[in-house]
Amino acid sequence: MVSFVIATNRLQRAVIIALTAFILIAFTACGTPASTVGMAAHAAAVPLTAPTTPPILLFIGTGTSPSDVSAVEAILSTNKLTYATATSSQLDGMTETQLKAYKLLIVPGGNSITIGDNLTSTATTNVHNAVVNDGLNYLGICAGGFFGGYSIYNGLNLTSGTWFNFYEDYNDGIHKNAVQISSPSSGTLDQYWQDGPEFSGWGSIVGKYPDGTPAIVEGSSGKGWVILSGVHPEAPASWRIGMNFTTSVAVDNAYAGTLVLAALDRTSLPHY
Repeated sequence: MVSFVIATNRLQRAVIIALTAFILIAFTACGTPASTVGMAAHAAAVPLTAPTTPPILLFIGTGTSPSDVSAVEAILSTNKLTYATATSSQLDGMTETQLKAYKLLIVPGGNSITIGDNLTSTATTNVHNAVVNDGLNYLGICAGGFFGGYSIYNGLNLTSGTWFNFYEDYNDGIHKNAVQISSPSSGTLDQYWQDGPEFSGWGSIVGKYPDGTPAIVEGSSGKGWVILSGVHPEAPASWRIGMNFTTSVAVDNAYAGTLVLAALDRTSLPHY
């Protein structure tokens, strides 16, 4: 009986440790929690093989957060924007000519190192050239912002060699937070942040973190228009659990739509 109790206790501890490790993994990548509870419904993507190319290509490959993909899809649906999706292998197989048929490429949150390491250098070169030479626009959110800059991990380098570091909360041991983002036009909005970058050294500053570093930037990359966001305005209510926001989900999500439309239409947002 004693040996049975000891074995049972060991099993319980093993299960607890395994679950704890899983939770830590799910919440440490730049991007979003794995939960999709409360996620808004969205329209289905147009197949890559469709006869008519939609205006937007949304990357959903290895390293992206499935819940952030869903959050971005909800914003696209709300704004009645049609889009196709591409996995890592599908993006690997696309030529520069195929990419430039789209107006906008969106790369959402997740893990920028994993995103880059699971694409070929040919794929990232084709995307880079489609933006710089052919005028494909780019919106990078959190990990997509890191990935849009220079990186030794097969980044797109749409920023002429500028690489980006984490916002200071990361160095303080904070990995997700409600962060006040200030802008010249919208005042201050609380935005969901999780291990996101700050964009010192590139572009015009659309939004600032509380320490004054760039949270959202925009600028030309050759012929393409690029917007990079270190925060998640697309975040649904389910991501806010345990945090205090003064800005409503609806207002933040509307701002996410503003970023998408500005990237799509090559619109310069008010900036500092």
